[in-house]
Amino acid sequence: MTEQTNPTLLPTSIKGVFQRIWVVIVGIIAVAVFFLWPVLSNSPVDYADIENHFKYGSIGSEPINGIPYWIWKVLPELFPDKLPGKGYTSLGFIKEPDKDLPIGFSQRRIFIDRVGLNCAVCHTGTLRNTPNSEHQVITAMPANVVNLQGYIKFLSTVGVDERFTANRMLPEIEKISGGLNPIEKLLYRFIAIPQTRDALINQGSRLNFVEKQPDWGPGRVDTFNPYKAIQFHFPMDKLREDELIGTSDFPSVWNQKPREGLQLHWDGNNTSVDERNKSAALGAGVTPTTIDLPRIQRVADWLWELPPPKYPYEVNETIAAKGEQLFQSNCASCHAFGGAYTGKVVPIQEIGTDPHRLDSYTYKTMSNQNTLYTGYPWRFKNFRKTNGYANMPLDGVWLRGPYLHNGSVPTLRDLLETPENRPKEFYRGYDVIDRAKVGFVSDVGVENGKQYFKFDTTKPGNSNSGHLYGTDLPTEDKNALVEYMKKL
Repeated sequence: MTEQTNPTLLPTSIKGVFQRIWVVIVGIIAVAVFFLWPVLSNSPVDYADIENHFKYGSIGSEPINGIPYWIWKVLPELFPDKLPGKGYTSLGFIKEPDKDLPIGFSQRRIFIDRVGLNCAVCHTGTLRNTPNSEHQVITAMPANVVNLQGYIKFLSTVGVDERFTANRMLPEIEKISGGLNPIEKLLYRFIAIPQTRDALINQGSRLNFVEKQPDWGPGRVDTFNPYKAIQFHFPMDKLREDELIGTSDFPSVWNQKPREGLQLHWDGNNTSVDERNKSAALGAGVTPTTIDLPRIQRVADWLWELPPPKYPYEVNETIAAKGEQLFQSNCASCHAFGGAYTGKVVPIQEIGTDPHRLDSYTYKTMSNQNTLYTGYPWRFKNFRKTNGYANMPLDGVWLRGPYLHNGSVPTLRDLLETPENRPKEFYRGYDVIDRAKVGFVSDVGVENGKQYFKFDTTKPGNSNSGHLYGTDLPTEDKNALVEYMKKL
């Protein structure tokens, strides 16, 4: 008896084959659309108000280095044990009550919404008049309360956590999103979640040198070592220790027009404001192919002549008048616009401040940086290796504490003392203004359960040595000088 085909099974079998083929086709289409959509649809969230654009507008960091919106939103809910407190604000990110994202985070839709960083993450801070006052948000000042290293470490640790799976993450996303549509569910389950995890693991492995550095603390960043790891693929485990630590304070970014042509960055390694801007954009996650030039230019145009905020408290004009004379005779040649040495580099042997930031920027780094944006009219060409630190103009200096390039001296008044008489330890991240010494109050370690960062000047990269100018003045003259600098 010969074997015969059962006619009742054939349609079901064929139907199953077609179903599987259809699933594969749909999957291929979904993947193709996901990767081709950046070409077809690239929609950043824009803001009519320029200050809101600075705080929340995109500069092009989302397409490659952005995190899918709902993953970014759910990470603090799924991994609360990886943060020092509740949510991203526990890392010092500033959340305004009427906004969805913290300041410094932008959103762009590339098939799905993605979250990236922008200029404001490093250049917006807060200020309080007293411990009981409301926090005032001030754009273009150094991000004095933001713990960027903490954010880097958070993303690195969640990427390798076994809870970072679609099965664990999607229910949490559904809970806070109100429900994804079927296509979004498929994209998040099979593409967004696994690819984000892979990207975070890869980024964490490249940035693992951060674990070897002394903690940055709020208001500080290592500008160029992440470049070496992510942009240039340097073998970070083989770098010398003095090259591996480049931590410095965030600068202010107001009043850029008179800075054009000065030696910029702490070590004066570039004289072009435009190149400096594009370099900073790379540090925020932009790539040469995703940089959003029109939106960056909009920010640059606003900052070009943006004045620093005026000191809002009482100034003793009599004492300040004496201080102005002292400033002109002791400080203006290096720190006033138009000064003979303003914006020029002082050799490290003379300035005597901590050398780590200078040593971290090497000739090899410079050579690689000047290859960035190859093929574009704005290819970098102005980066140079220097032998010291640049004299910075002091406009708005009252908001730029702590002081020196590495933020190792809490107040201007402390800076006028010799290094052995400057504070060996103090607290960073506290935003109550110090009206007497100028800077921020630095002796508060805990407030309402919040722990502030203890800065230790004995750790590598944290030395408060050098810059002895003015330290031999009489006490009365030092006080007068500080009183005048409130007005800069």
